[in-house]
Amino acid sequence: MNWINYTLFTIGSDTPVLLIDLITSILGLTCVFLAGRNSKYNFWVGYFYTVALFLMFWNKHLYASLLLQPISLVINILGHYRWTHPKEGEKSAADSRALKVSGMGWEGRIMAVLSVFIIAGAWGWALDSLFPDDPHPYLDSCVTVLILLAQLLSALKKWECWIGWLLVNVTQIILHISVGHVFMPFVCGLYLVNGIWSLVTWSKLYRSGK
Repeated sequence: MNWINYTLFTIGSDTPVLLIDLITSILGLTCVFLAGRNSKYNFWVGYFYTVALFLMFWNKHLYASLLLQPISLVINILGHYRWTHPKEGEKSAADSRALKVSGMGWEGRIMAVLSVFIIAGAWGWALDSLFPDDPHPYLDSCVTVLILLAQLLSALKKWECWIGWLLVNVTQIILHISVGHVFMPFVCGLYLVNGIWSLVTWSKLYRSGK
């Protein structure tokens, strides 16, 4: 798949801007924009986004992030179903066919934080042992686990998912810059802005039962 390495243009003397980076950026921005606005159509975009991310991370040898994509696809399918098939007591006050925004509670939040530290540490150690060409195994793993957590919470429509996404955005900016991605650090900065706005919006939806 030579098109993955197709260079649109070069910044400076040695920083190429690849076509796959641009495609991934556009799909990612569209997906989170729709999710932040509580739109079920974010899942349709998310299917294509998952494929684009897989190709981009494969190209950069970021194996933890690459292996995340099939799992992300499963979570995306789960979320699509849950958002559009709410059970009794889970229905939005604004639309009985939609899942309402809910919260985790402090016990769930503490368990989530502990899980991130434990799983990311173990996964980072495994990557460091199995894939010596991964440039940042522990940071790669931390981003991966945070994304899985944020995606799962998004699929269940927990408002705390946006706290997870904000942490993901910060760590991803560091990761993308470290491996030479050009578009993605800028895109993650826009994700950060969208995440703050979405956190406020979903908190209001939670309080109103929508």
